Amino acid sequence: MRILIAEDDSVSRRVVDLRLKAWGHDVVITKDGAEAWATLQRNDAPRLAILDWMMPGMNGVEVCRRLRQSQSTTPTYIILLTTKSSKEDVVKGLDAGANDYIIKPFDFQELRARVQVGATVVELQQRLAERVNELEEALAQVKRLQGIVPIRSYCKHVRNDQNYWQQVESYVSALSETRFSHSVCPACYEAVVMPQLAELEIDHRPAK
Repeated sequence: MRILIAEDDSVSRRVVDLRLKAWGHDVVITKDGAEAWATLQRNDAPRLAILDWMMPGMNGVEVCRRLRQSQSTTPTYIILLTTKSSKEDVVKGLDAGANDYIIKPFDFQELRARVQVGATVVELQQRLAERVNELEEALAQVKRLQGIVPIRSYCKHVRNDQNYWQQVESYVSALSETRFSHSVCPACYEAVVMPQLAELEIDHRPAK
């Protein structure tokens, strides 16, 4: 998991960086809120961010607020690091858009557990987004099939979007994962194919 750290204290920043890397995460380091905000605006921005509340210039709460106002489909999971422990401060951070918070000084096992929760949420969001895209693509195909499809009743050819006539099997297979396993059903074989075969046998009998 790619995780962004925004921490102005170099010692704290280094310690958290080493811990996250030891747990197998890819870390992106920023030194203040403005740098964190700029990094999180990129298309390849980390989906999980650990922000220190108290930073010069733009603090962690302001970064949270801006992110929530700008993001929609792919929200960043945000953990606030703070020395503020009152309920009012915690509520303020959560109202600004933080998903979780850790009060300094914190235990690293607590940090690991909260980061793991955030990583799980991000993965679930990603899977949900992928499933939504799949459903939208399937719905688009259904709408196309529900429309009026130009088809010849005699030869069973369908006119596609490029105005070319193609066999109905090819048309359906191109729009879905459907594969045809049989060319003729038993009923059609008895009603149509067998009489035609009988006629051919009659026509090819040698004359007496």
